[in-house]
Amino acid sequence: MKINRITKRIAVAALAVGALVFATSSSALNAYPPLRTGANSDVKATPAPGKAKAGSKLSSADKTFMMNAAKGGMMEVEMGKMAAQNGQSADVKKFGNRMVTDHSKANNELMTLAKEDGVSLPGAKSAGKWKSDKDYMNDMVKDHEKDLAEFQKEAQNGTDPDVKAFAAKGAKMVSTHLKIAQETQAKLK
Repeated sequence: MKINRITKRIAVAALAVGALVFATSSSALNAYPPLRTGANSDVKATPAPGKAKAGSKLSSADKTFMMNAAKGGMMEVEMGKMAAQNGQSADVKKFGNRMVTDHSKANNELMTLAKEDGVSLPGAKSAGKWKSDKDYMNDMVKDHEKDLAEFQKEAQNGTDPDVKAFAAKGAKMVSTHLKIAQETQAKLK
């Protein structure tokens, strides 16, 4: 008899908690105003999936940057995979793996940003044939020098705060990659 009362009280309490969770997870949470976003905020509002941000008007330079960053990022992943598989040097294999990891993460962030802004990014292309460790690292140094300039330019001159923030973060990553690429390249000479 005492156990039945305890069981009933637990069941009633569980139902009350469940009702509270359900009520707050539906319309009650939508009653709060949206969070502040932009350059002076660490919080980013996320629009509904597949929907562009309200009032999102990217400049043609912002869109061009996003397209170029997507193409370059996907190529870095594909070439990194080839380097990790076909590289003769442990340093080249390690660099290739780093390109796959870092650029895959950046590509995912860029795809999310593009979706929010209603920008359609290009698909991945084949990286071509494997040349040699030395040729790969020479290409990586040249490519990262070019990419660093583009990311820094967008971070300085972009019009969309979210794209500028992505470019600033990307510039740090590309700068690190350039330094590692130069060090790896020097080891191969």
